[in-house]
Amino acid sequence: MLPTEKTVFGIGIAAGPKANRASTIAFILSGKGFLILLSASAVLRTDPALAVPSFAIQTGQPCAACHIGAFGPQLTPYGRDFKLHGYVASDGKDHGLPLAMTTQSSFTHTLQPQPGGAAPGFRPNDNFAVDQLSLYYAGQIAPRLGGFVELNYDGVAQQAALNNVDIRYASEGDLLGQEVLWGITANNNPTVQDPWNSTPAWGFPYNRSALAPTPMASTLVDGGLGQRVAGVGVYTLWNDFLYLEGDVYKGLNAPTLRALGQIPGDGDQTTAFVPYARVALIKDWGSKSHHAEIGAYALSANVVPGGDQTLGFTVRKTDIAVDANYQYISDPAKVTSDRLSAHATYIRETSKMATEALALTGALPQHWLDTMRFDVSYSIAATVTPSVQYFRTTGTADSNYWTTPNGSPNSDGMIFEVAYVPWGKPDSPFQNMNLRLAAQYVNYFSFDGSHANAGRNNHFYFSLWTAVKF
Repeated sequence: MLPTEKTVFGIGIAAGPKANRASTIAFILSGKGFLILLSASAVLRTDPALAVPSFAIQTGQPCAACHIGAFGPQLTPYGRDFKLHGYVASDGKDHGLPLAMTTQSSFTHTLQPQPGGAAPGFRPNDNFAVDQLSLYYAGQIAPRLGGFVELNYDGVAQQAALNNVDIRYASEGDLLGQEVLWGITANNNPTVQDPWNSTPAWGFPYNRSALAPTPMASTLVDGGLGQRVAGVGVYTLWNDFLYLEGDVYKGLNAPTLRALGQIPGDGDQTTAFVPYARVALIKDWGSKSHHAEIGAYALSANVVPGGDQTLGFTVRKTDIAVDANYQYISDPAKVTSDRLSAHATYIRETSKMATEALALTGALPQHWLDTMRFDVSYSIAATVTPSVQYFRTTGTADSNYWTTPNGSPNSDGMIFEVAYVPWGKPDSPFQNMNLRLAAQYVNYFSFDGSHANAGRNNHFYFSLWTAVKF
């Protein structure tokens, strides 16, 4: 190869939008060496959130008993208790296999058309899509053992895969004269096991467009490991006050990822075990009209950028986060009472390049990335739920690290949404099915380091989400 020639090696570059993508990387080989363009691609999080009618049938309770707005994933105190106790609460009747199905369809309009199309097979603008088709086994498996397993077909990427899994065993006892709940969880997505809606897996927005531009940079815990790892952990809740959890994950190898419907080169892969820790303090008062939580969570991993084991080096990423929740329920005895919810999280990621990578890439040896989100919603009679969120990501500017026009990962904006759920209440005509209509508008103040062109990525997203038990 002549010194003036350039060859581009695209490693893990996404061919189109896809939920829960991890970091992507591209290498450009020139006569002077390697230029690394590393970006944590947008976490679209279009995976269906947990709103499964088989849980409602098993418990004999309407969707509004477990979920704010009568449709998941925002959990009420009853919903959090149901999850922490292993998804086994039951009305004592035999309802057959706990199978359920959800569908998502949508229409997306961006303020500016996207050159080349929003995704393969889609137009530059004004796209209808079947976002997701999901089949769940969700409910009790055995005494004290339950969970959910989601098989998913992504209508945008046109690919089937094993999606979120959370299997858990739970029991109760006494410790230091107080009640203690303890459990074991096996899952494939850090924070999918969390009972609060401030952590990434079940955080707002609960669904969003896979056909609209989204910022490139995201932290590893913010969906980067979803469905690309398998792990087991233990948790405990003492005196309804102190929650502690510890998990260990292991990255799945390429053949396993392919067998589960994942694309090995579609994101980072881990090279060793990944520890995850969670702590939270909770408080209920006013006859459980008020609920508050403040906590922290963290993980650390060596990742192979783009999943390419031939690169010969890794990047060490450590994420430390704090979160907070507040809920107000106007009448705790009435599942259709008005409910105010607020969630916040702040994630700080530090990444350190391997020594052998520095000379090849020209990137800075260390980088940081901060993500902050705050959202508020108010559910009226478990039927109409308006929500608003402010989000911001900032980090170290480095054109040899981020694949943004100016090397900056900075983005911020707001999301406005109104959701309408006609069923899921005690007097609803259908107890084995539910639906959610939502209108969402995403407004960017800055996008991938640019203020001038941020507005072209603003978009409307209209979605229809259905759920039914077989």
